Formats: sequence, structure tokens, C-alpha cells
Amino acid sequence: MALYTDIAAEIYPPSRGTCPRGVRTHTASAAGVSLTRVDITRDGLRRPRGCYITLDMPDFARIDDRNEAYVLAVASQLRSLVPREGPVLVAGIGNDDVTADAIGPQTAKRVFTTRALPDADGELDLRCVAAVAPGVRAATGISAAEMLRGAVKAMCPGAVVCVDSLCTADVRRLGCSVQLSTAGLNPLSADALTEQTLGVPVVAVGVPTVMEAHVKSKSGPLVVTPRDIDSIVRRASSLLALALNKALQPSLSVGELSFLTS
Repeated sequence: MALYTDIAAEIYPPSRGTCPRGVRTHTASAAGVSLTRVDITRDGLRRPRGCYITLDMPDFARIDDRNEAYVLAVASQLRSLVPREGPVLVAGIGNDDVTADAIGPQTAKRVFTTRALPDADGELDLRCVAAVAPGVRAATGISAAEMLRGAVKAMCPGAVVCVDSLCTADVRRLGCSVQLSTAGLNPLSADALTEQTLGVPVVAVGVPTVMEAHVKSKSGPLVVTPRDIDSIVRRASSLLALALNKALQPSLSVGELSFLTS
């Protein structure tokens, strides 16, 4: 039985040569980063229609999370998916008390939020950005989708960017990749976070931190994480936040954004 994966490039790998009707793939590489793009243009396939971009890079546990080449690689792809105008709400999805599921909340903490900044004359040239970490229903009694619908109603953003931990079927991608998608988040055991459920475009950003093991326990498939998961989550969330900040505030340098959020 095939292992579960959230990564579209693993479901429709370019190396396979042929793809189902409605699926296109493209690959490229530069500055130590490999890019695989999967475009799904029809319904009824193993993933919802949308654009899926996977960036494969060195192990997050060992890279410099302020490395401009990596930050700009993620930022440039993110900028191509997020609407150019309008406020943006960043949502850190996951459980901050579970290390492998904490990339979303940890990223949200580092986002450069500007919505509350006084700028009566519009001189700051900053995009309006807010960030939330809605937590999990088991802890709050309210689903992330319910909380985000309330935040969207109050803020009226042009887009929501959801950051979450992902599952991979390829051990080489554990803590080494970033997937961006216009299809939003469609988790197995929670409400979907998509344009259909939130009412605005949703861009999903994630890093694979877990994978199913090849053995099963009595309670179901075993899920494993890398040994250095703490370092992966810390540095991945830092890099993702910098990339988000750069994508949303292109007039500021990576150094300036690092200073503003340190």
C-alpha cells in the first residue's frame, strides 16, 4: 500500500514521463534549489485543481535560515501566487505544543504584521498584513476554519496564506522541502481551508516534517519524524517567515526584515 503524501510532486513526479489528462509538470533548478511545478487543471484527480510548487533545498536543520538565496527562492514563488494588491492574512495552522506540527504557529509569530501600524498619510509603503495562529479544535473547541472565517469577515483580506506542517512519502524531503499551492489546505482530519470555505483566495505553504513508516501498529500507521526535528522546525519557520515578509514587503531587504522581526 502506498504511503500517504501531501506533496503533489510525489503523486505526479516528472520522472514518470506521462501524467493523467489535466496534469502538467515542469522542473528547474538554480542556486542550489530544485523546483518542481505541478499544475492540476481539472477535478477528479488525487489532488484538487491548482498550482503546486515544490522547492527542494538542503536540510533545514543545517542551513542558515537567513540565507538570501533560499529566502528569495521561496519569496519569489510565493509572490507569483498571492494577489498583488489587498491586505493579507497569514494563518499559522497546527499545534504549537507538538514540535512536528508547530511550523505554522512558529512562522506566524515571526511575520512582520503591519495592520496596526499608524500610517494615516500612506507614506510607509507597506502592505497591510495580519497574522494569527488559531490553534487546534481539541484545545480551543473551535476549528481553525471557524476562526479564520471570523478573521476574514473582520479584515476583508485579498488573500489568506496558510502555513502548515506536511506529510511526505519520500524520506529525502523530510525537513528539506517547501510546497506552495493555490489549492489551499485539505487535511485528512480537519475542515478544508480553501477559497470555497473562506471566501477569498487561499495560498498554502508547508514543510514536510512527518512521514508514515512502512510498518503499522494496532492503532494504525506509525508516523515518524527526523531526529533533529527541533532544529528543522526552528529554522524552517524562521526561513518561511522571512520569505513571507519579503514576498509581502518587497521594498524591504532581507536584512531589514530580519532586524524588524528579531
